[in-house]
Amino acid sequence: MTEQARAFWVREPGAGEIRPAPVPDPGPGEVLVRASWSGVSRGTETLVFGGRVPESQHAAMRAPYQEGDFPGPVKYGYLSVGVVERGPDDLVGRTVFCLYPHQTAYVVPATAVTVVPDGVPARRAVLAGTVETAVNALWDAGPLLGDRVAVVGAGMVGCCVARLLAGIPGVEVTLVDVDATRKDVAAALGAGFAEPQDALDEPAGRDLVVHTSATSAGLQTSLDLLAPDATVVELSWYGDAETRVSLGGAFHSGRLTVRASQVGAVASARRGRRTTAQRLALALDLLRDPAFDVLLTGESRFEELPDVLPRLASGSLPALCHTIAYDPDHPEEPPCTA
Repeated sequence: MTEQARAFWVREPGAGEIRPAPVPDPGPGEVLVRASWSGVSRGTETLVFGGRVPESQHAAMRAPYQEGDFPGPVKYGYLSVGVVERGPDDLVGRTVFCLYPHQTAYVVPATAVTVVPDGVPARRAVLAGTVETAVNALWDAGPLLGDRVAVVGAGMVGCCVARLLAGIPGVEVTLVDVDATRKDVAAALGAGFAEPQDALDEPAGRDLVVHTSATSAGLQTSLDLLAPDATVVELSWYGDAETRVSLGGAFHSGRLTVRASQVGAVASARRGRRTTAQRLALALDLLRDPAFDVLLTGESRFEELPDVLPRLASGSLPALCHTIAYDPDHPEEPPCTA
């Protein structure tokens, strides 16, 4: 018997609404998931909310369970955690992560959910998709023991990259951002912090730079931080924004490289030896680390999403990862002030 769930849709650029969503009975090999938490991927989702997905990228940027089309109406999102209510016996009652939009309940193939390991709180598990992106980036980047690495852009993705880098012996990692308040976040992640000009004033170049700020200025800073023969791994997605960078100066003489990394495919260094399912399972296992909690910077109820997304998009509601609570009896937690 079909039940009625509720889902968040971008009705048109800059406007969202809650709509009814029919949820059928799960068939063989399917699960019914009741959502507990979801996370707003601020960079990508605010671009989608603003209608800023270039037409040439409409197919490439479709989320796994997206409904509708860009620029709208569209149901979009991919950081959902919930509990399996019906399905195979080994999954019923388990907390799982799924690349599903913001919706109160949904049916998907059992292969589309990944069990959240013991020791990973459900709310923290919404970061799995972002940590997976960071894992893929480091597979692309191949940092070495003792490297001096900068991560330019202390947003959700950059912070996850910095935390993973900080776990490699001998690696010196510095988060670089124009927002000086990110210094405390960097410290909680085991990284140093510098504003762009301060980072550029340091004498030695970096062996590797990971760029996540999605700004031309950030990409230019990333190039300017490199040592000769070194690489910028570009994780930013710019949407329809024009990107300008100077390739004069040391770019040619220093034999510098800009390399794209994107989570849609397993990094070439591991492709053929790791599946996307194994990569996601690794990301969830890495989330046993409580240091990631510093990235959970706010919480709202599901019903508030039509008001929350415009504030996240405009920057009037600052956030790294803003979480959405689906349990009406869940007491709202005070927002992190880091």
